[in-house]
Amino acid sequence: MKKFGFIFLVLHVACLLKAQPANCIFKPPKVTIHFGSGNVRDLSSELSNYERLTTTCPPDGYYSFVSHTSACFSDDWHTLSEDHTAGDVNGNMLLVNGAPRPGVFLRTSISGLKSNTLYEIGLWLMNLCKPTRKCPFPLLPNLNVKMQTLEGRIVANIVTGDVPRVPEPHWTQYRAYFTTPSETSTLILVMSDNTPGGCGNDFALDDITFRECVKQPPQLTVTQKPSTRTPPAVSKPVVKKVTPPQEKKVQVEVIKPGNDTPSKTSTAVNQSQKLVSSVPLVLRTRENALVRQIETEAGEIKIDIYDNGEIDGDTVTVYHNNALVKSHMRLSQKPISLTIPINSSQPHHEIIMVADNLGSIPPNTSVMIITTPTRRYQVFISSSEQKNAKVVFDLKK
Repeated sequence: MKKFGFIFLVLHVACLLKAQPANCIFKPPKVTIHFGSGNVRDLSSELSNYERLTTTCPPDGYYSFVSHTSACFSDDWHTLSEDHTAGDVNGNMLLVNGAPRPGVFLRTSISGLKSNTLYEIGLWLMNLCKPTRKCPFPLLPNLNVKMQTLEGRIVANIVTGDVPRVPEPHWTQYRAYFTTPSETSTLILVMSDNTPGGCGNDFALDDITFRECVKQPPQLTVTQKPSTRTPPAVSKPVVKKVTPPQEKKVQVEVIKPGNDTPSKTSTAVNQSQKLVSSVPLVLRTRENALVRQIETEAGEIKIDIYDNGEIDGDTVTVYHNNALVKSHMRLSQKPISLTIPINSSQPHHEIIMVADNLGSIPPNTSVMIITTPTRRYQVFISSSEQKNAKVVFDLKK
């Protein structure tokens, strides 16, 4: 019975760590630990099982801050030409070679967080060992990451489980959510390895981030009260018999997708023909919530869309002024890009993001990097199967 209870507890904690809070839009990281570049100060203190070296191949029980690895331990490790952080030349990562006795390998204070606020802690991790036959029973890293108060009360806990060996270098992100206590904004980050050292249990760590979660306000729906006045009596019209003309044609006003102002067209259609709305069904049946409205000068607007968080299979469809421009695109660290001109003849543009699915971590979240002729914007997007996200651009008058 105790065994089943323990299994239930582990599964329950795993679900809590995996699920993203509903309507959570993340701000840029408040605190980022990417281990800098060049000579890095020692983030750990009072460690009994680990010591620091400056080598790119630290032995058992040692760690180092380095920008690369090179054929370590007879090429048993992956060779890394750079760390995880994009764009930081000679940037460092933390390499850890498991100590003979499991224990803490990093402890540091995290300050500058708001009190009584929901945050996400995220980190990127890699098993450095290749899946070779050198070890008949290879040891695997298994980390425990805790956020705790100065008094030792735990407010967040990540248990990675065994991090497998893979044929090619691969970074994996781990995340958890926590609320800072109301009485303090400084917490202690404590990282430990649950596996002893030996043949295996070597890993790289980089880009530890703390992002504030901002809940979107609920959208207000205004319901019009039906009129109670009695409509005036209408006299019955006199009907005259007339002979209908053969295929009478009329001039109609057709609304073309992609134009803000309807244009009159001299296209003639049969009187019995019905007009079809130019607005796609998914934009008519879901709420199109306005996320951001931007006024800009004439020129070109460049839009790059990335996944906001862990790459979890989110796909989106993008509409520009009700016209489809990108269909079922997978969100990732590689941008979905589009460019639109804005000028006096095209002064108004609406970009609508439609969630095709919710990925493995609902809702469907992304970040939109917008570059106008004079400014750069970062807009956080959240969409679901009931609500689209809309960004509007208008030419400055």
